[in-house]
Amino acid sequence: MKVYKFGGASVRHAEGVRNLLNIVRGEEELFVIVSAMGKTTNALEEVFDAMRKGDTAVCEAKIAEIKAYHYTTIADLFGSAEYRIEEVDALFEALRKAVTTNKFERSRAEEWYDHIVAYGELVSTTIISAFLNKEGVSNSWIDMRKCFLTQARHKDANVLIEQSATPLRLAVAGAESRIFVGQGFIGSAPDGTTTTLGREGSDYSAAVVANILNAESMTVWKDVDGILNADPKIFPDAVKIDFLNYVDTIELAYSGAQIIHPKTIKPLQNKNIPLYVKPFGNKLAAGTEINGTAPTFTTPIIILKRNQSFLRLRSRDLSFVLEEKFPIIFATLERFRIKTNLIHNTAVELGLCVEESWHLEEVATALQEEGFNTEIIEKVELLTIRHYNDDLLNKYVACDDFIISQLTPDTVRYVKPL
Repeated sequence: MKVYKFGGASVRHAEGVRNLLNIVRGEEELFVIVSAMGKTTNALEEVFDAMRKGDTAVCEAKIAEIKAYHYTTIADLFGSAEYRIEEVDALFEALRKAVTTNKFERSRAEEWYDHIVAYGELVSTTIISAFLNKEGVSNSWIDMRKCFLTQARHKDANVLIEQSATPLRLAVAGAESRIFVGQGFIGSAPDGTTTTLGREGSDYSAAVVANILNAESMTVWKDVDGILNADPKIFPDAVKIDFLNYVDTIELAYSGAQIIHPKTIKPLQNKNIPLYVKPFGNKLAAGTEINGTAPTFTTPIIILKRNQSFLRLRSRDLSFVLEEKFPIIFATLERFRIKTNLIHNTAVELGLCVEESWHLEEVATALQEEGFNTEIIEKVELLTIRHYNDDLLNKYVACDDFIISQLTPDTVRYVKPL
């Protein structure tokens, strides 16, 4: 068994879906994990935002736009603008009813978010499974909500691998074909509500499938030649990395490198399953291989994370013994699902670079009640350079408008306004 993962950019239009067909055709035992098509998740986030504001008209209009986008792809794939897929129609109708007949409750915001955005993967896999069957690639559509049991946590859940092993293996064993199409990014909590695994969580989904099914390998198909040492859209001198070991990959992912979802590596490492990152446009290209034996990578790696906020905390009475305050601070961040990407502390002040969140003001209010003065600086970016040299420091860090900077012998990081 092999596991292939295709991201939303790869299947954003009919041409991409046909290329997926060319890649999977000829495989005998294969589990395909697919993300939502194109920018569908972003569009569904707009549906969620409209529901949160009680704007039913905008909800319906956005859903109609998303449906039309998918039916443009369906018309191209199936050769007729009149072609309908009943399961796709049913999914969009279920989504419409969910957001127009239910009242939004702020206490269930993350639960509603997961319920809504999951439709992106459900629709994309339904379309792709139907197209593969039409083209003679017999496959079974798998509902990953019935296979992946996760924590009772929304927007960033972990899969409970031991509890998920039996339902996934039963789903595979009971299928007529040996090629399977399942959704990335989604699962179900113990209470049956839909959960998501964090943005870009489809990589993690594929890794868990590979672990449970003892796959021989996992391949992520992307719109780049492999893993690069920087985003080529921002840093034009980026170069491809041929080999990485598991440890270096984990460190890079947690530093914010947009290569592999941070939680992806552990399920593969536990069973020594190699991970390949290959270009979607060239099935035969070598790409990048991640395994347990590759030497430590020492070429400079540049990671830029945008859409960040900076939270500054200071004790009102200046008696700030930081270690004593950590449990309060981080329990509050966890309660509101705030992801921290950098921590900087002095004797009296703590600075946190965090992902943007609609709950950040609530976090600030909760911490003020615990005796902190708080300041939120929005629209900042976090730059990390591993294995830096003087040329890179002069090129990217020679500025005086940063909010926080950290320098170690191996890594430099700084937060600055956008």
